[in-house]
Amino acid sequence: MSLTAQIYWAEHAWFHDTVEPGVLIRTAATGRVTDVRAGVERPPAGAVALRGLTLPGFANAHSHCFHRALRSSVQIGSGTFWTWRSSMYALSQDLTPDSYFELARAVYAEMALVGITCVGEFHYLHHDRGGARYGDPNAMGRALIAAAAAAGVRITLLDTCYLSAGFGELPDHAQLRFSDGTADAWAERAAALRGDDTSRVGAAVHSVRAVPADALATVAAWAADRDAVLHVHLSEQPRENDDCRRVHGRTPARLLADHGVLGPRTTAVHATHLTDDDIGLLGGTGTAACLCPTTERDLADGIGPAARLRGAGSPLCLGSDSHAVIDMLAEARALEMHERLSSRVRGHFTAAQLLRAAGESGHAALGWPEAGRLEPGGLADFTTVALDSVRTAGPPPRLAAEAAVFAATGADVRHTVVGGRHIVRDGVHQLVPDVPHALSRAIGALGSVG
Repeated sequence: MSLTAQIYWAEHAWFHDTVEPGVLIRTAATGRVTDVRAGVERPPAGAVALRGLTLPGFANAHSHCFHRALRSSVQIGSGTFWTWRSSMYALSQDLTPDSYFELARAVYAEMALVGITCVGEFHYLHHDRGGARYGDPNAMGRALIAAAAAAGVRITLLDTCYLSAGFGELPDHAQLRFSDGTADAWAERAAALRGDDTSRVGAAVHSVRAVPADALATVAAWAADRDAVLHVHLSEQPRENDDCRRVHGRTPARLLADHGVLGPRTTAVHATHLTDDDIGLLGGTGTAACLCPTTERDLADGIGPAARLRGAGSPLCLGSDSHAVIDMLAEARALEMHERLSSRVRGHFTAAQLLRAAGESGHAALGWPEAGRLEPGGLADFTTVALDSVRTAGPPPRLAAEAAVFAATGADVRHTVVGGRHIVRDGVHQLVPDVPHALSRAIGALGSVG
């Protein structure tokens, strides 16, 4: 990604939990912010004007980008997470490194259009059909890294260990593409991946059902040795909890704790069906929780205990997961709305707390602690939400953050800047000009969709 020095003038900007008018943001060729100054009434000569509310860029902390191809095609009929998973497995058989690049580039471009500047890709589609290795064993992961660069966004590739179909069960035919056979083989392959200025490599335990207990420490040690982030699907479904108790006599959260997986570098994804003890374990170890409300709602998973996790000490972040919708404002809003539904009380999260979950906390969970804030020295990654659309018009500027979080959608994003580079300008992606066409072409090339 070519980085440029630039001066931006934000009509309004949110930093230090305050909406300020007339904010000048200077960026350097290093892709960093060098100065942020409020009270500048009009854009100076040479500055790029950003009309609306400029926010730190959003971090999509949990993505399975190939699931985007299932959008709308799996909404007919009844079923559960487990029936949806069959469709997802069928789709996974169609992808090659080339088609994965095309799909991911389009999906990541869609993310940039809605203000996402960094994505955490929970990547387990490693091998060819039947589990055969590509000449480059990391061909699929490298395709995702290249796709993010082509779409102008940052990526943390969360290379995922996935070894079994369930507790004590060998992978089925579809899952052979996911498995390296052993945790040591996974670690050896993943060690060949390298990050750069716009990409970083982390690790993931797919779940306690997909990684045997005696392999969990290997994945945790791999991440610890590299000071890399570690993510894990946790208690998304009651069946996972029941099976874990039956086999191990404890909950998945307790099993992860007993094998050294939890901690401040770890993020538990979903964390939907937790006991009080589980919530205490996550909070007490500083483990973050990534909730994906639109996916959890779409798949009928349930409502996670977001407020209780926060109260226990777990930082909260957000992801669009299966991409039934890609809209971080919708994810942030749903965090509060789900709490209202389950408690019948309003006001669990402020707009500032929800913006931090969508930005700063998500970046930290993905290993980009220098992003997610508009301040000197931070990464020059930010996005601008229109304040004059039919959704956002009306409230005074002092309520611009509330208008963005509780009324705006991704369609209101006008600008996205990554590393000082204007990736989305006036709602148009500068690297992938026709994102809908790119999506249609990439998804249409996959035989199992439709």
